[in-house]
Parts: sequence; C-alpha cells; structure tokens
Amino acid sequence: MAVSVRDVAVAASVSVGTVSNVLNNPTRVSPEMVARVQQAIADLGFVRNDAARQLRAGRSRSIGLVVLDIGNPFFAEVARGAEERAAESGMAVLLSTSDEKPERESAYLDLFREQRVNGVLVTPASDDLERLRGLQAAGVPVVLVDREVPDDVFASVSVDDVEGGYLAVSHLLARGRRHIAFVRGPVSIRQVADRLEGARRAVAEVADARLEEIAVPALSVLHGRAAGEQLRERRGEDRVDAVFAANDLLAVGVLQAFAVLGRLRVPEEVALIGYDDIDFASATVVPLSSIRQPAHEIGYRAVDLLLRGLDDPGGEHERRVRFRPELVVRDSTA
Repeated sequence: MAVSVRDVAVAASVSVGTVSNVLNNPTRVSPEMVARVQQAIADLGFVRNDAARQLRAGRSRSIGLVVLDIGNPFFAEVARGAEERAAESGMAVLLSTSDEKPERESAYLDLFREQRVNGVLVTPASDDLERLRGLQAAGVPVVLVDREVPDDVFASVSVDDVEGGYLAVSHLLARGRRHIAFVRGPVSIRQVADRLEGARRAVAEVADARLEEIAVPALSVLHGRAAGEQLRERRGEDRVDAVFAANDLLAVGVLQAFAVLGRLRVPEEVALIGYDDIDFASATVVPLSSIRQPAHEIGYRAVDLLLRGLDDPGGEHERRVRFRPELVVRDSTA
C-alpha cells in the first residue's frame, strides 16, 4: 500500500498540515521540523502524489510540445532548446510528434489539455488553426514554433522562410544553374509553401531560369531518395542542373540517389542545397550547402515567450520573435 501524507505525519509526530508545508512551503517551518519530516519521508519511502497536487492547483509543471517530425534533427534541437529553458523554471517538456498529420496533432492537443499543461508549443501540420484557437480560448496559452500567422492571436517564434527559399535559389542561380528542381513536401505545411514562394521570386528575376516542383508525400530521406532516383534517370534537356530540397533530410536522400547509387556527380553535374543545416549536413559524402535556422534558440525562445505570458498575462511583453535565415555554402554547390 502507498505511503500517505498522514503516515508521514504520524511517523514524524507532527500534523498533516506541517508535512504539507514541508513539501510545498518549507520556509514556513523551522529547520528542525523540516529535518524531522524529511527523515520520516526517507524512512517510509514516501513519494508525493503530484497528479493530485496538479488537480488542486489547476495546472501542472509541464509544457506540451508538438513538432512535425522528431526524427528530423532540426526538431530534435528545437526540443533541446525548449527543455533547457523549461528546466530553468523547474518545468518539464512533454514532447510529441504529429508526423505531419493534422489529426495526430489534434489528438496530442486534446491530451495536453487533459493533462492541464501550463501551455502548448506547436509547429502546426496545416493552415487550419481552429483547434489551436479553441485551446487558447479555453485558457491554455499557445506559442507557434517555426511558424507565424498574420493576426496577433498567438505568440510565435519563426524564421523568414520566404527569404530562406530566395537565398537558396539565388545562390544556385549565381552559380550559373538555370533548370532548378524544388523537391518539396506537402504545401499544406506553411514552411514548405513559404520556401517555394521565395524560390519562385528568385527565379522570376532571371530571364532564362525555370523552377520545377517535385512533390513528395513527406519530408524524409526515403522520399528524397525516391525524388533523386526520378531525377537521375532524366536525359538531355529534361535533366536539371540544380536541386533545392525543402529540408536537409530530403537533400540527403537526393544526394544518396545521385552520388552513391547513380554516380551523378555533385556539384559538377547537379548542384544541391538543403534547408535547416542539421548537424550531419556537413558530414555527408559531399558536404551539403544549406539554409541555416537557429533551431536551439527557436525552442528556447518559444518557452521563454510562454513563461513571460504566464507570469504577466496582461503585460506588454514581446509576442513575436522572427529570425533571419543564413546561407551556408559547402561542397555540394561549390
């Protein structure tokens, strides 16, 4: 049978209220009494019922985080940044992945609400934000991660992905490439749509350049390899001379199809650039050029915005953080 607060009180010869104070407000109790209660706790092996305490308080010490794909090192680093900031305030991050599926995202949001989390950080899987609006209206603060919306309903930490797409394709065009393939995931993911918009803007500035979209179901190495195999088999005028991948995982897959499986030379025959600048982008068989996002800082600042809102709900504090992307040039476009 579990040891109760009453059992601790009996063992320490104090009241239940004194045990409660030792657990929650130790400064109200004399050092000698604290030592006596702590000794009883140790002797009995007492473990506090944190779930019950959370129910009484109406909130837990946790923050929910929903990302598109925890298998993507970019989001893993976002989560590390979020955990670091949460730990500084004595909180924990409950991490989940939507796998780019809106219905899975909704299921986790419902779960987090049931768990009475202090707030939710989320990278939305689609443009439909009604579930998030409802969550915030119910008193659960929401911070968008790697995403921004025009209105001021949500706090957000994002990167200018339109500029990122523009930087990537402008770099390829400056290298003399003119037939560029954009290997992308679903445009229902706002980051993908914004990177495409930036790519189109860059191509529109060069008269003889053209951009071709290669759609894949998900932003993964496997789907990048499938796109690369398709592009590898082209001949003559159909063959592209550059590829912009919507993220580094896709770019790694394309590189596998080109350089490892197909012996299509990168960058001599086809230049290749990715997005996110994950750690192993520089360690591939041909080091990848990429558009860098400050993943760790994105997660850290997202939790910081959430905590500021909790500490001062009606205060005038920063609600939007927007980073600029950075072009990182390596051998794959050199």
